[in-house]
Amino acid sequence: MEHTILICDDDPDILSALEIYLRQEGYRVVRAINGREAVALASCETIHLILLDIMMPEMDGISAAVKIRETSNVPIVFLSAKSEETDRILGLNMGGDDYITKPFNPVELIARVRAALRRYARLGGLHAGQLSPEQNVYQTGGLVLDDNKKSVSVEGEDVSLTPLEYNILKLLVSNLDRVFSSSQIYEAVWEEPAFHVSKTVSVHIRHIREKIETVPKEPQYLKVVYGLGYKVVKHD
Repeated sequence: MEHTILICDDDPDILSALEIYLRQEGYRVVRAINGREAVALASCETIHLILLDIMMPEMDGISAAVKIRETSNVPIVFLSAKSEETDRILGLNMGGDDYITKPFNPVELIARVRAALRRYARLGGLHAGQLSPEQNVYQTGGLVLDDNKKSVSVEGEDVSLTPLEYNILKLLVSNLDRVFSSSQIYEAVWEEPAFHVSKTVSVHIRHIREKIETVPKEPQYLKVVYGLGYKVVKHD
């Protein structure tokens, strides 16, 4: 299956470089020069991943990601010359799945694209109809994760998660009461070595809580074990 990647940057040289790297790997590429174009293309094209610059005219990448997230869980990887941790966390808070700083290494870029597409495929975003027929359903109390349907519900109400959020929750709910450190979660879900990733993981944990917990600050399911990590607790 040919994967389509939307690339968005106001610098034509960076757009051209991205297109060359991605086409060499066999991806179909769609180009946008600002956030407004990216939002429009994401709504009318079948897109499997978005590489999105942050600082752009007309509509910046953060605003574009917020709009795209209203209707799509497609992986979003931010591109920015800013390398500060606060910018990375802001991007993740606004719906991003990953963050690459400029100038980027083409090998690292392709590796992150492949990893994001694998996570999306496991969620069912790609290759629909080719999922395993095995019924892998995990439940604790009113929280149910059906890995065959790639769905999550709480008390019968469907919950919409991004690919990263889904895979983090699956890791935890399939290992009830087991504590996973931030590094263990990152290496299992991102499929790469963990270096200084605690804030990255904590942002996604907070997003999951906001979606599955009635009172996120008093979680019933996804709990912190201070100094050790996170777990989903077992309920009858």
